[in-house]
Amino acid sequence: MSESPVLESRDVTVSYGGRRPVHAVRGVSIRVERGETVALVGESGCGKSSLARAVVGMERIGSGTVLFDGEPVPPLGLRTRKNTGIQMVFQDPNTSLNPRRRVGDQIEDGIAAATARGLAGSSAGDWLERVGLPAASVSRYPHEFSGGQKQRIAIARAIAARPRLLVADEPISALDASTQSSVAALMKDLTRELGAGMLFISHDLAVVRRFADRTLVMLAGEIVESGETARLWAEPQHPYTRALLAAIPEPDGSGRIPASPSAEERRSWL
Repeated sequence: MSESPVLESRDVTVSYGGRRPVHAVRGVSIRVERGETVALVGESGCGKSSLARAVVGMERIGSGTVLFDGEPVPPLGLRTRKNTGIQMVFQDPNTSLNPRRRVGDQIEDGIAAATARGLAGSSAGDWLERVGLPAASVSRYPHEFSGGQKQRIAIARAIAARPRLLVADEPISALDASTQSSVAALMKDLTRELGAGMLFISHDLAVVRRFADRTLVMLAGEIVESGETARLWAEPQHPYTRALLAAIPEPDGSGRIPASPSAEERRSWL
């Protein structure tokens, strides 16, 4: 087995626009080891999704390199990916599940990708059961499921491909609070079982705290703090990290809403 991390980005930048470009990602370097769950957190618009799309080849990078198993990640084709060792789970399963195909057939696509790489796979029904849905659901269509169930189907399809890297872009933000933690834990358990690495993008530190091995904090396109999740939670060093933690409501019965940072405080972080 190679000693290289499953995912490594080096000084990656992503920009949009022409004469006056917007720099969404600014010189970001990250590593994800096999069997490791790395969380990338930050507020909306900080560049998390741009980085996620860049590391899987969906977004053209302006500079830097992205390596998967030590090899450069090729740009994603218009219709299919040659390297099925990388799978992605999106925030909204309605944008990734085909409404005209039965869910079992869509999971079979993942199984076929694993088979093409010489990996034995379970049946579509088995994968549905692994994510907490009845095996008999293989014959149903996406519109027959709730939002949370559709996200579980999207996860089953991605994991059925037996990836070495799973990139999850806000996969639980649209779910109700009662299922967010369970779905996140499920993704970690399945990827660890496969010996894969996972990059988990989220703005919810409360959920990330429960299952991520390491956490990276992103602000205005840059990583401002990183470390083991327990350490980062207990001893945050950057003021932005402290502000994110302070914004998490506490069940103290008083009904207080955490105060928002002032404009002056926000400018001091950049």
